[in-house]
Amino acid sequence: MLNQIKAGLNMRFFLLLLLILPYNLKSQSTNDSLLTVLKTEIKNKQYYDRAKENRISALKNQLAHLPKTDFSKQYLICDQIFDEYKDFKFDSAFVYVQKLRHIGMLTGNQTTQFESTIKEGSIELSGGMFKETFDCIKKINTDLVSSTVKLKYYSLRSRALWNLAAYNNNTYSSSENRVMSTVMLDSAILFTKPGSYENYKMVAEREAISGRPNKAADILRTLLVDTTYTRHQRAMAANDLSHLTSSEERNRLIQLAAIYDIRTSTKQTLAIFTLGIELFHDGNVNDAIILLREALAQATFFGNKPREREVTAILTQALAQKLINSENRKNHLLTILIVVAVFVLGGLSLISFMVYSRLKKVKVREHLVNQRNQHLDHINKKLLENAHIKEEYIGYFFNVISGYILKIEKIKRNTERKLKGKNYEELLKIASEIDIKAERANLFYTFDRIFLKLFPNFISTFNSLLKPEDQIWPKENELLNTNLRIFALMRLGISDTQTIANILETAVSTIYTYKNRIKSKAIVQGSDFDQQIMEIKFVDIS
Repeated sequence: MLNQIKAGLNMRFFLLLLLILPYNLKSQSTNDSLLTVLKTEIKNKQYYDRAKENRISALKNQLAHLPKTDFSKQYLICDQIFDEYKDFKFDSAFVYVQKLRHIGMLTGNQTTQFESTIKEGSIELSGGMFKETFDCIKKINTDLVSSTVKLKYYSLRSRALWNLAAYNNNTYSSSENRVMSTVMLDSAILFTKPGSYENYKMVAEREAISGRPNKAADILRTLLVDTTYTRHQRAMAANDLSHLTSSEERNRLIQLAAIYDIRTSTKQTLAIFTLGIELFHDGNVNDAIILLREALAQATFFGNKPREREVTAILTQALAQKLINSENRKNHLLTILIVVAVFVLGGLSLISFMVYSRLKKVKVREHLVNQRNQHLDHINKKLLENAHIKEEYIGYFFNVISGYILKIEKIKRNTERKLKGKNYEELLKIASEIDIKAERANLFYTFDRIFLKLFPNFISTFNSLLKPEDQIWPKENELLNTNLRIFALMRLGISDTQTIANILETAVSTIYTYKNRIKSKAIVQGSDFDQQIMEIKFVDIS
């Protein structure tokens, strides 16, 4: 009789698998079909997420329009929003559990305060925050709460201890935590309603812990085929049942749980991660990567950092294996091609070598030609640059010299006229009107203006070679100063110190002193400093 009941449950389970598939399965196995459905649902997940977000928006809208003093309805709506968020987005769920706690404090209702604390602990456990979870557990006084809250308390404590045991994974503390978890589970079962989902699920868990996996599996199959339960509840039942069955059925159950999780926008899920690992170990690397990437996206969206690290570690291995497989296929194909090439083209190897040698020589020659062309191009550019510079300076200084000739001619006429009239005092006056200092300043101003027109970035580039505290900037009424003119003349190609001294009408030793003082403060070597000066960009003003 018992065997007939089990057979009936198995048949209903597989019928359920067929019902969730939207197309014909005649040419595919159930596993392949479920995997295809799962990959399709991953592509369509925005539809399910959008539906959940619409439900949340509607609830938030209701909350916004409630009277500020209607705490009971506020608590009810916040609790519904929390239920929507708890497996969807950690941060948002945490916000609303804090609102639940705040409402409980405002009303002085200890039951709601304890209940919100348990909810806070449950989402912290989902986020891998063990310390915070146990801190919440410590705040609960079971003598002051109802049976419903006690059920949630013992259930949370049981899960927290079991997860902590799995996380620590050491012989002493993990064994002790599992024993305590079982004790808490027994306490939780006492407060479940017979025939309820919680009662079935916890009893099945207790049977599995007690070494009776077949009984546990029968209970979970009952949950799985009962359509009165939600998709999320059946997803959890399928996931639990997968740990108690053979590998073939296990894969179908995990796939089913993952499909339900996608359709219910459950981001805090193990199913798709577990399935990704299974496929990776089975050698189905491409599908494993699809599922692991989705598992990483879910963990990131939810905000589960420990899960993100777990998934990233496995995903990295899967991506590496995909690369290895790709390289192996390439190597295999290359090996075949090489073997074929050896047999087919063996007679042409000598000719190929000769052609290769010729091509190599040609490439060497091309390289030399390119180098020479580049060198010539550089020389041509420098010649063109020098021609432009000379053209500008010749033009400007031709105008200056023309002006000086006119001035000299005017002075000559005045001098001759004054000499003929023996008017020596007027001659002295003419001499005194010649301001050599002003003429030199005007000459330098003309030089500075033309130079900065040709090299507008000279001052900023020059100072970029010095530390900020050693930089040299012209005063408000200057274009260049003596230090800058020295290196400006060098940039024009005047490297002889005596020539620079003559142009600037100063001693050679002074030029040496200025140059060495600046180079000693430069952030580059002295020879490199000169090279950097010569590389300051010329602007073709034509």
